[in-house]
Amino acid sequence: MASAANCAVYFSSNTNCLTVFEIKNHSLPATFVSRQPNTFGRRSIRLSSSTTGINPLAAPSATAVENDGSLLDTVPTPKVIIDQDSDPDATIVEITFGDRLGALLDTMNALKSLGLNVTKANVYLDSSGKHNKFSITKASTGRKVEDPELLEAIRLTIINNLLEYHPESSSQLAMGATFGVEPPKEMVDVDIATHVRVRDDGPDRSLLFVETADRPGLLVDIVKTVTDINIAVESGEFDTEGLLAKATFHVNYKGKALIKPLQQVLANSLRYFLRRPTTEEASF
Repeated sequence: MASAANCAVYFSSNTNCLTVFEIKNHSLPATFVSRQPNTFGRRSIRLSSSTTGINPLAAPSATAVENDGSLLDTVPTPKVIIDQDSDPDATIVEITFGDRLGALLDTMNALKSLGLNVTKANVYLDSSGKHNKFSITKASTGRKVEDPELLEAIRLTIINNLLEYHPESSSQLAMGATFGVEPPKEMVDVDIATHVRVRDDGPDRSLLFVETADRPGLLVDIVKTVTDINIAVESGEFDTEGLLAKATFHVNYKGKALIKPLQQVLANSLRYFLRRPTTEEASF
C-alpha cells in the first residue's frame, strides 16, 4: 500500500540504519529549499489552515486499511520529521507509523505536485517500526527547500495522505480532530501545554527548543515569530509526533549567539503566540 504514516523532517545528523529498500533518482517534485545560513524563514509569511490542502474524510476507503483488523489494533504514534541539518544539498523527510507503511508512492506523487523531486528514498527497520526516508529537492533549482511555507506544505501533504490511506491514524494526530474519521481522545487545545527553551550553542549561535500542540501552519508561524524580532533561523528540525509538534532551530542575532535578555524576549514572544492551555514558565 502506498501511504504515509510518520512524517519526519531532519536537520540533524544521519541515523545508522539497516537499508531494506532503496530508490534512487526517482524524479518527483519536492518543496524543501536550501539557502545559506541566516536566511531560513526571514520573511513575514503565514500559512493558514485554509491553504494547507487537508481534506476531511467521511469514512475509511476500501484501500485505506491494510487489513481487516487494523482499526482494532493498537494504533502506533505517527511521526513526521523534516530535517534541514543532516544533508547540505537536500531536505530529509522521514515518516514512521509502526510497521503499517508501504512504499508511499502516493506520497511521492503528491510531493511532485508541489514542484519537488524525490532524489532518493529508502526504508529501514528498528524496534519502533518501519522508517520511510526521502531526500527532497526543489525541482526548479535542484537544491534543498528553505522556504518555510513550502516546508509546511510538505508536512501537511504527508499528514493528509496519512489520514486518507491510514484513517486509523486520525485518533493519534492533532489534525484528526477536524479532518479524520476518529478524533483524538485528548483535547488538543486543553490537554497539551507549550514548552520553550533557549540555550547557547557556541559563540555564533543558540539553540531554540519548542514543544506545543500541532496545528496547520505551525512551522511557518514559529519561524515568523522568531524573524519578526530580527533573529535569524539558520537551520533545524521540525517533528510532528502524534498530537505534538517539536521544533529545534539554530538561531543567531547578527551572526552571534543570543545574549540572555534576548533569549528571554524570544521565549516570551513564542509563549505568548503559542499559548494554549498552560505554558511552561521556565525557559532555561
